[in-house]
Amino acid sequence: MTYCVGLRLRRGLMFMSDTRTNAGVDNISSFRKMYTWERPGDRIITLLSAGNLATTQTVVSMLEERHKTTEERDPDIYEVPSMFKAAKLVGDTVRSVIREIADGGGFKSEASFGATFILGGQIAGGETRMYLIYPEGNFIEATDDNPFFQIGEHKYGKPILVRAYDPDMSFEEAAKLLIVSFDSTLKSNLSVGLPLDIQTYVSNSLERGAERRLMASDPYYQEISEGWSEALREAFQRLPNYEGLYKSNS
Repeated sequence: MTYCVGLRLRRGLMFMSDTRTNAGVDNISSFRKMYTWERPGDRIITLLSAGNLATTQTVVSMLEERHKTTEERDPDIYEVPSMFKAAKLVGDTVRSVIREIADGGGFKSEASFGATFILGGQIAGGETRMYLIYPEGNFIEATDDNPFFQIGEHKYGKPILVRAYDPDMSFEEAAKLLIVSFDSTLKSNLSVGLPLDIQTYVSNSLERGAERRLMASDPYYQEISEGWSEALREAFQRLPNYEGLYKSNS
């Protein structure tokens, strides 16, 4: 399992992903789940992945190879004219990869090879946009009514996003929000794990923004994790007790 978030802000986009792919008593692996294609001044496209590792890595590899191999450059993620076309390219690639793996493995169902993606960025001449791409290859776009996407193990980290998200928040505030969301998930599910990758994109800059990898030993991560736990305990204690649990005999 995994946990990835793409956040749409007035200032641009923010992405965060964990790196755990397998969890068990003695079997824990880490792989990067954030990929970026960049041509400064022309385009910046970031992809987050969740799901079957073979599927996600094959999708990324095919997108890379189509650019590197002359005879396979159509379509090419470095040449698509819009973010919509980029989302369609990724969707078509996902659908093709899942079918190919399923057929080759002799399985009747393609569900075992499912993968979901968040795609965001900007191409010169277009707006900053972000999409959620499903295993079937179809996709939806982030809007003011649906300003963030989560993939993977998202249920533990969603409440903080719903309650505290503000489209006008700074990247620094958004990073704090996402770290709290991820910390809540990490404490609830072994299949999501550190380190965490963070990336920002400033709208119309057409170049990669700030990037950082948070390790368990990172002082800021530890401060936020401990501070949020303490803040929750204090908030809980301030709430009134339920006095109506037992009825009075008088």
